[in-house]
Amino acid sequence: MSQPWPVEIRLVRDKKALHVAFEDGRAATLPAELLRVESPSAEVQGHGPGERKLVAGKRDVAIASIEPIGNYAVRLVFDDGHSTGIYGWTLLAKLAEDPAARLAGYHRELAAAGLSSAP
Repeated sequence: MSQPWPVEIRLVRDKKALHVAFEDGRAATLPAELLRVESPSAEVQGHGPGERKLVAGKRDVAIASIEPIGNYAVRLVFDDGHSTGIYGWTLLAKLAEDPAARLAGYHRELAAAGLSSAP
């Protein structure tokens, strides 16, 4: 399988989502909350297997800006100050596979840990 190639990356008007379309015709609108809690940064993913952190309180987070990183990724800057994750095309394509189900799974994980997505 070849690497997905985005043809459009656009911030949704309220900055609460990112719309991504790929050259193979796939497209998705990714909630900012999902992108924030799935950040590829060490702050969220840790430095090795099993170190992923469950991030709570991000329901209302917005994307402040999108910065291109070469021709392989974007850095998303969130309004809560988080800006260290680099979102490569493969990661964006993975997150675009049923983002609603991914977000629901995250909310179930929060509930099981006694946490909330509320700020």
